[in-house]
Amino acid sequence: MKIKKIAILLIFLWTCTTTAQPFNALTLWDDKPAKDWMTQYYPIGNGRLGAMLSGGVTQDHIQFNEQSLWTGDEQETGAYQAFGDVFIDFDHPSPAVKSYSRSLNLREASHHVKYQSNGHTFQRCGFANHPDNVLVFTYKASAKGAYSGRIRLIDAHGAIISGDNDALHFSGQLENKLRYGASLKIKHIGGTVGLQKDENNMVSLEFKAVDSFTLYLVASTDYSPLRSDNWRAGDPIIKNKQTLDNIFKKSDEQLFKAHMADYQALFNRFNLSIGKQHKENNIKTTVQRIIDYKEETDPSLETLLLQYGRYLLISSSRKGGLPANLQGLWNNSNTPPWRSDYHSNINVQMNYWPAEVSNLAECHVPYLEYIQSMREVKKQNTQVEFPGVRGWTVRTENNIFGGESFSWNTPGSAWYAQALWEHYAFNHDKEYLKNFAYPILKEICEFWDDHLKHRDDGTIVAPNGWSPEHGPTEDGVSHDQQIIYDLFTNYVEACDSLQIDPEYRNHIATLRDQLLKPKIGRWGQLQEWETDRDDPEDKHRHVSHLFALHPGRQISVNNTPELAEAARVSLTARGDESTGWSMAWKMNFWARLQDGNHAYTILHNFITLAASEGVDYDSGGGVYENLLCAHPPFQIDGNLGYVAGVCEMLVQSQEGFIDLLPAVPDQWKSKGEVSGLRARGDITVDMTWKDGKVVSYRLTSSNKKNVKIKINGNFKDVIVSQL
Repeated sequence: MKIKKIAILLIFLWTCTTTAQPFNALTLWDDKPAKDWMTQYYPIGNGRLGAMLSGGVTQDHIQFNEQSLWTGDEQETGAYQAFGDVFIDFDHPSPAVKSYSRSLNLREASHHVKYQSNGHTFQRCGFANHPDNVLVFTYKASAKGAYSGRIRLIDAHGAIISGDNDALHFSGQLENKLRYGASLKIKHIGGTVGLQKDENNMVSLEFKAVDSFTLYLVASTDYSPLRSDNWRAGDPIIKNKQTLDNIFKKSDEQLFKAHMADYQALFNRFNLSIGKQHKENNIKTTVQRIIDYKEETDPSLETLLLQYGRYLLISSSRKGGLPANLQGLWNNSNTPPWRSDYHSNINVQMNYWPAEVSNLAECHVPYLEYIQSMREVKKQNTQVEFPGVRGWTVRTENNIFGGESFSWNTPGSAWYAQALWEHYAFNHDKEYLKNFAYPILKEICEFWDDHLKHRDDGTIVAPNGWSPEHGPTEDGVSHDQQIIYDLFTNYVEACDSLQIDPEYRNHIATLRDQLLKPKIGRWGQLQEWETDRDDPEDKHRHVSHLFALHPGRQISVNNTPELAEAARVSLTARGDESTGWSMAWKMNFWARLQDGNHAYTILHNFITLAASEGVDYDSGGGVYENLLCAHPPFQIDGNLGYVAGVCEMLVQSQEGFIDLLPAVPDQWKSKGEVSGLRARGDITVDMTWKDGKVVSYRLTSSNKKNVKIKINGNFKDVIVSQL
């Protein structure tokens, strides 16, 4: 029996450590260990648990998070917290290291380290298993007895570490009474492992002359997403024990296979190849590719960054969990920038722009369920601020208990509602629309029905609006007006789709038609405020008054060309360079203006090395060595907005037809192919192109239907095949 278990472990270690190496088009890699957490560590995640990995030689550092570890409550936002750290200190006979590489394989969602020391080869593999909710790390060497050292588990909040012969544990409670705990368990071949205490009575696991070993890391809290549970359910210690018990009923090979099957079922739906591929670029480290990109474009780096964004969304947003926050779920601070919160004035919304179009609809669900879970708290808070209104809205900063802070962002809930509608628009699930989305859409409409200001001239405006982070406050701010228009349009279409509520549907349609419309200013710009005060020299990162162009659909090149041209004037004046998320939004704007070359200019600016060791993080936008987007500091919205921008360049469907290659840039025209793109109407798009023209395409759906497409400049009615 013992021999059989050892054989299984060896098979697993071989599978995990040899399937992903550098020189792969979907791999990030470097030739040295990481030193800086934000700019160099590589992230892994299973949607709930996440880790940042250093790949160190004498010391390996695993910094980990669990997405529900939050301070705050229903009133105070608090902040997302770091969970803990694992340090593995190795007793290598000599620090001499050759042929070092560390890599993150996006196709397998696995992290790898390989190097040679003292004539032996050392290999590691780490992955975040979603089905079993565990982080797994394997360590293997070419020689027996090659590993000796110590393993330490640290609580980011200072709890005492306990342990036994093969495991370390901690547990604690935050100031808001949220309970949490983590456990680290080891399985090894050869040598010995035992619990040790130092002179300060601090415990660690000591391993001596071990051939290979695997670490299993679990963490949880007693958070519940249900207010009816008072946001608490279950004992984290019991949860962790049950998780580890279940894991040890399975072989390590089964854990890896389950991880691969689960992850690839999402990741492999979408593929993109653009322009001429230079395989020699894959041999370069990722940071060198970013540096060289300014001298010579690298289409495979552009697609690598897109697939990295999809990887990050899968890794930080899975069904049954919480949505991705400002940093996804990766955070090493208990006082993170902007609380690492759910920021309602662009950031959390941008996180989910790529979910539907890049074929990750399931990853959209945590955001939708989060909106659902916050409703009752938001209604109470809204009543305090706006007595007598129905429905609800939000402040700018938001947590996982309904708590909020900073200024009121009155159109925030209406922007949330757009995600509810888009999920239906892409998937046409009427049961979801009727039972889940529609009630929320209606109550947010009711808020604006009660809150809007009716003028004597018949126009209706949102009172006391604020163009986000730009100001000033006044009635009829363009940003607010456009979001309300979008909300009302989506509500009307929801009523039409479900054939319900005709009286209120007509009432909202009338309000929409009376809303103050976008205006063109004195220098041809789309006005940010009702008064014509825009400064043509203003380079502010927020371009909020173009919401109607993207992600809204009130302004388009085809239907409102004058307003589209005014949006172009405003966008040109704001400039191309900015922080990461702002550049990502500008990519989407230019794509909607069907100017692929300008969208590509922003894309090219985006792929700029933002910071490296010793460089000030305030240097601007771009990406770090690990491809995480700089705000600065790191924010995940830029990575995810980039994905959406590329998809908008390839397919658009917001105007009632499917536009193939609406904004393909010159750099991609020579040839390309994409599969698994999603369009509204429950359509999946596969196509190839050459010299800027679509040469083949295939549209599929869950139901046979007729759709209108625009292909190579011409409209065409086609029958969509049923899957």
